[in-house]
Amino acid sequence: MPQVAFETLVSSVRAGTHLASFPTDTVPALAAKPDRADSIFTAKQRSLDKPLILMASEIEELWQYVKGSDRELEQWNAIAQQYLPGALTLVLPANNRVPAAMNPSDPTTIGVRVPNHAIARQILAQTGALATTSANRSGQPALLSMNAIAAEFPEVLMLASNSDEVASGTPSTVVKWTGEGWQVLRQGAIEL
Repeated sequence: MPQVAFETLVSSVRAGTHLASFPTDTVPALAAKPDRADSIFTAKQRSLDKPLILMASEIEELWQYVKGSDRELEQWNAIAQQYLPGALTLVLPANNRVPAAMNPSDPTTIGVRVPNHAIARQILAQTGALATTSANRSGQPALLSMNAIAAEFPEVLMLASNSDEVASGTPSTVVKWTGEGWQVLRQGAIEL
């Protein structure tokens, strides 16, 4: 596993040359620039019908990737202000800024999230929004420690650190906007 300094990780991800993994408040993320989302599918051996999540350091950055009426944006912002940063993923209508590779089977929607984790948010503040998913091979349990991720994905960049923080292992709750309200797609860390 290439353990690198913060600046090296950020510049490599921004350049689109490497995947990165970093801790979040739920499970560690595997991340790439949105236009390099295909590299995540390849690394994970992930089916194209399983979309990725667009993660950012602040919710305001994510509103640039969705489309809705003023009323809808108001409702989305209300739930975001209540639960984000945190373990909630909002699946919303995507606009044309979202690369189709983020959700190949339904490019009209995008899951967005702001993690409640200082390191993740520091990275995202420097890289901009990233395509993310859990760090594991598709169909396998989420890897919860950086050491386990390094063993499974030796080419992925991680921060050089003396600690091996273990994640909670509880994934984010995923809710989808139906046009009239929220539908829970996956119950996770947050009860709605």
